[in-house]
Amino acid sequence: MALLIFGAFILIHELGHFFWARRFGVTVMEFSIGMGPKLISKVSEKTGTRWSLRLFPVGGFVSMAGEEEDSDDPNSLDRKPVWQRGMIMAAGAAMNLLLGVLLMCVVSATATTLGSTRIYGFASEEAKTYLSGLRADDRIIYVGRARVHTATELVYEIMYGGTKPLDITVERDGERIVIEDVEFPTFTEAGLTFGNVDFFVWPEEKNFVNVVKQSWFNSMSSMKMIWTSLIDLMRGKYGLDDMSGPVGVTTAISEAADEGAYDLLYLCAVISLNLGIFNLLPFPALDGGHILFLIIELIRRKPVPRNIQGYINMAGLALLLLLMVVVTFKDILKLIN
Repeated sequence: MALLIFGAFILIHELGHFFWARRFGVTVMEFSIGMGPKLISKVSEKTGTRWSLRLFPVGGFVSMAGEEEDSDDPNSLDRKPVWQRGMIMAAGAAMNLLLGVLLMCVVSATATTLGSTRIYGFASEEAKTYLSGLRADDRIIYVGRARVHTATELVYEIMYGGTKPLDITVERDGERIVIEDVEFPTFTEAGLTFGNVDFFVWPEEKNFVNVVKQSWFNSMSSMKMIWTSLIDLMRGKYGLDDMSGPVGVTTAISEAADEGAYDLLYLCAVISLNLGIFNLLPFPALDGGHILFLIIELIRRKPVPRNIQGYINMAGLALLLLLMVVVTFKDILKLIN
């Protein structure tokens, strides 16, 4: 199942590149799912594009004329305007982001309840948030400076920032008021401390408008979580032990599948959003790295020399492969243990 899910994400991503390359008239030499030796390969008589399925399901690619080297093809990528090349490079990640949002729509549509931000009650009369001034029927609008619209957003903001007192803006009896220095209980997992929620919220009516609202804001919250996690990783808050590679993700998919379709769909939505954001990072060999070269080209009014791009992308790819090997080795050791 995990291979099928990974394959679907890769296919969607590469179709984004392929569609816009064809839309702008770029010659596509090969469309491949997977890397390494070819398992199946067929050349289209109509377009001349080679469609391939390769041995290792760890990625894919759309090979275009003029992408890596000079080409005499009048429809090569390097002959296209910068904005068209930028759209082609960004299209794969955009497709993953779009798929993530659509999956989140399915998650919201199939959920038994949709959580609001209006407090129903507290875990006990000794609940920290109750003692800090929150009350039943308060509709939470801001957690600190973060606007919240759904229970998912509310829980995330409290988990991330609730390790210290936060100002909570609520709507109470038709008025907006700020409860200062609200304290939350905390819990520790994998050596990290998080804020916890000690109250319950009312469900929302399950209708078309609320499903769309929940889908959109929960997608935005998931993307914020992914982006914040990447920043924290670079800052050193998280280490290699907190990262997962293909083996770890496969294990998570299997566990989610055992829990049921709802958990599996939610995890797939988050993975798809994660892939979209990760590929847009301005790092060599990623789509974001190619977009960065295009931005530099716009500023310099001439492209970065191909040999320099090649060296930088090769170094970036080597670092990514090394990271994948290290994380995969760690995931395997974790499974053994």
